[in-house]
Amino acid sequence: MSSGSNELLVGGMIVSAKILEVKDLKKHFPVKRNLFGKTIESVKAVDGIDFYIKPGEVLGLVGESGCGKSTTGRTILRLLEPTGGKVLFEGRDITKYKKKQLRSVYRDMQLIFQDPFASLNPRKKAGSAIEEVLYVHKMKDTAERKDRALELFEMVGLRQDDMDKYPHEFSGGQRQRIVIARALAVNPKLIVCDEPVSALDVSIQAQIINLLSDLKNRLGLSYLFISHDLRVVKYMSDRVAVMYLGKIAEIAAGEELFKNPIHPYSKALLSSIAGIRPGQKRKKIVLEGEVPSPVNPPSGCRFRTRCRYAVKQCSEVEPQLKCLGGEHFVRCHLC
Repeated sequence: MSSGSNELLVGGMIVSAKILEVKDLKKHFPVKRNLFGKTIESVKAVDGIDFYIKPGEVLGLVGESGCGKSTTGRTILRLLEPTGGKVLFEGRDITKYKKKQLRSVYRDMQLIFQDPFASLNPRKKAGSAIEEVLYVHKMKDTAERKDRALELFEMVGLRQDDMDKYPHEFSGGQRQRIVIARALAVNPKLIVCDEPVSALDVSIQAQIINLLSDLKNRLGLSYLFISHDLRVVKYMSDRVAVMYLGKIAEIAAGEELFKNPIHPYSKALLSSIAGIRPGQKRKKIVLEGEVPSPVNPPSGCRFRTRCRYAVKQCSEVEPQLKCLGGEHFVRCHLC
């Protein structure tokens, strides 16, 4: 999948047009081995996906539960080792990096987890959680670490006296602000946001979303924004990728995708939020059948067993992600 030139002119300087490029990325989890230890069955959680993210861009990643969204984010960051494919960060293939080399990558790529309480050490004060990250990344001066931690707390809307509190003393929204501050500690360029508001009360979600949006604009960040909440994705994203059973079904500019989805699965998924735009009417499409097993996905098109438009070719040939013009890509024989 290509977006044209790999370079952009920004402020008189030539920079890469893609801060992140994922090529044929795969992550399979072995579930059955033979007597000799060879894998004979595996869960194909991510099975050959391609996409890119440009500097300062937010790419939303949506799909049903179990489609491989979170696994994609963790595999990109090498928290899970990829089974195959490439992850190019600023042109460097980080899938080939050794563990020591990854430390330099983690200065530029960070992760915001779904559950802020589970991602914080309950025995460490909030300020220490930030300072520890700075220490690991070679900021040895204690006073300098404390000043930077305070700066980050204020940046995400927390107070100085919050630095001496433990995670259980904060609300869910405040804990997520701490997690965001920790992610920003080393001035990253790209942040993977894995369902960053799904564990929060609805009244708090808007505050965190607005904070992430403000930080993105203020600091020039790029996000891979993973969520099942389509309304949040529409608000946050410049482009949106729709994922089904380990594959990208469609990817396009956010406004274009929500206004005119092409893939049958995208249409069904987006029909669940009929009326997302004033005056818009969209009949809800109810998909029949169950999501196939990622251990033994259907031949050809993975969506064909639930698609009302499926023809013989759909069961025989796997469709490729093809360009419909501009940055709109679809994986479907009938498009």
